[in-house]
Amino acid sequence: MSLTADLIADLLSAANEVDKLNPYEVSGLLDRSIDTIRDVREQTGVASSYMQGVVVCLRISSERVGHLSEEDVRRSLVTAAEVLSALVSNRVD
Repeated sequence: MSLTADLIADLLSAANEVDKLNPYEVSGLLDRSIDTIRDVREQTGVASSYMQGVVVCLRISSERVGHLSEEDVRRSLVTAAEVLSALVSNRVD
């Protein structure tokens, strides 16, 4: 799961530098996180309606990133990192 750990680090780093990122970069990170969340859920057998809701919210954020405030972008990136971290450590409720 080294790639997942790298993605988590990338998401958190990006969240700390939102003002330096363009919408394309943010959207790419969010899309990668969505794909990774789905992959990890499949591998671990986690079926959570909460996770499905988070994935939907991340998808919307990715599609509308150009219309979001920096704080909303930051929140989306941190949420993606937290969800991935929870999945990797099996702390999903």
